[in-house]
Amino acid sequence: MVFSSITFLFYFLPIVLVIYYLMPNKLKNAVLLVASLLFYFWGEPKYIVVMIFSIILAYIFGNLIDKYKNSKYRVVFLIIPILISVGILIYFKYANFIIKNINLYLSQEIDLINVILPIGISFYTFQLISYIVDVYRGDVKPQKNILKLATYVCLFPQLIAGPIVRYKDIEKQLEKRECNIDKFSAGVRRFIIGLGKKVLIANVVGNLVTIFLASNEKSVLFYWMYGISVMLQIYFDFSGYSDMAIGLGKMFGFEFLENFNYPYIAQSITDFWRRWHISLSTWFRDYIYIPLGGNKVSKLKWIRNLMVVWCLTGLWHGAEWNFVVWGLYFGIILIIEKLFLLKYSEKIPKPIKRIYTILIVMISFIIFNGSALNEAIKNIGGLFGIGNVTLLSNESIYYFKSYFIIILVGILASTPIAKNICLNKKMNKIINILEPIFLLVIFMISTSYIIDGSFNPFLYFRF
Repeated sequence: MVFSSITFLFYFLPIVLVIYYLMPNKLKNAVLLVASLLFYFWGEPKYIVVMIFSIILAYIFGNLIDKYKNSKYRVVFLIIPILISVGILIYFKYANFIIKNINLYLSQEIDLINVILPIGISFYTFQLISYIVDVYRGDVKPQKNILKLATYVCLFPQLIAGPIVRYKDIEKQLEKRECNIDKFSAGVRRFIIGLGKKVLIANVVGNLVTIFLASNEKSVLFYWMYGISVMLQIYFDFSGYSDMAIGLGKMFGFEFLENFNYPYIAQSITDFWRRWHISLSTWFRDYIYIPLGGNKVSKLKWIRNLMVVWCLTGLWHGAEWNFVVWGLYFGIILIIEKLFLLKYSEKIPKPIKRIYTILIVMISFIIFNGSALNEAIKNIGGLFGIGNVTLLSNESIYYFKSYFIIILVGILASTPIAKNICLNKKMNKIINILEPIFLLVIFMISTSYIIDGSFNPFLYFRF
C-alpha cells in the first residue's frame, strides 16, 4: 500500500483517522500500532516478522544497556543488536550483490539467494540503530513499554519512504501530543501538496524519463530533457513522500522534522547536502562521520572519513555499483569543495554557483538512475553531443513541446517562489480565499490521475 493509491486515500486513512479520534488518549498509540502493522502487512505480509524481530531486539538490548550502565560489558549490549540488525540488512539487501561480484571477479558459480528486499528495511533499521546508540550515549531513556517502541518503528506515515525519524525527536510525543483542528488542517494541507508533487509532477516527468530510455532517436535536446526530468522526478517523488509523511504525522498529532529545504537553489554541493534528504545526511553525520573522528583528525583521515560515509550513502540507496559510484562522486566533489573551491566562493556570482551546482547534481542523478555504469556514461556524454549525437530530432522536438509546461512548472515549484508569495502579508486575504480551492483542485486532479491508472512508480523498492 502506498500513499498515492485509492485504497489508502479513500479507505485506509479515513477509517484509521475516525477510529483514532474516537479512542481515548491512552489507546491512540495502540490504534496507530495496529494500523501501521496492517499497513505494512498489506504489502509485505511475510516480512513483518523481520520488523517485529528487530523491534524486540532493540527493546531487549536497549534496556540491557541501561540496566548494566556501570558495567564494562555494556558496550557488548550495544554491538550485538547493531551487528544483528546490519547482518539482516546485508542478507536481504546486499547478499546477491556480493555473490554476483564474487562470481564475476573470482570466477565462481555461487547460486543467487531467492530473497526479496522487504520494503522500508533500510529506514527502520537505521531508526533502530539510532535508538540503540542514543540509549548507549545517554541521549534518551530506554523505552520500557515495547508497544510504544513498536509504534515508533512501525509508524506508517514514515515507514516505507522516510524521513528517518529518530526516537529522541519524538520520544515525548509518544507519551503525549496535541491533536487539534489547526494541526490537523495543516497536516491535510501538507499531505495534499505532497500528493500533488508526487502524482502531478514526479509521475509526469517520470513518464518522460521512461520514454527517453526506450527511444532509439536520441538527440542533445532529448538528453538534456532527460537529465532535467530525472532531477525533477527524484526530487518531487522524495520530497512529495516526505511532505505526505509530515502531513500525516500532523494529522495524528506528531511533528516530524523537515527533510528537504529547496535543494535546487543551493550554491554548492556542500549547501545542497544540507538541504537534500536532511534526515539521511544528519544520520550519517551523527552515527558514522563524527564517531570516525569527523574533521577533527588529520587531513588524510578526514578524507577517509568522508569517503567511507559517501560510499555507505551510495550503498544505502541500492545494491548496485552505480549507487556506489554516485556516492563516491559526491564524496570527491565535497572534498574538492572543502579543500579549494569554498575558499573562493564569495568571489563567484550566485548564478554561476547555482549553475555549477545544478550541473553537478544533474550528472549525479543520471548516474543514480542508470541501470548500468556504461549507460550512465553514455547519457552524460549525450548532454554534450559526444558520440555523434545530433542536436535535435523530430522525436525530441515533439516531446519538448508536449512536456515543456510541466518541466517549467517543476523548475519553478522547486524554488521558494510560491512560498515567498504565500508569506507576503499583502497577499494574506487572497491566499486565504484561494488556498482551499487550490488544494481541492490539486486533490481532485491527483485522484483522477490515480483512478485513471496513470504512470505511478514506487521508487523506494530499493530501500
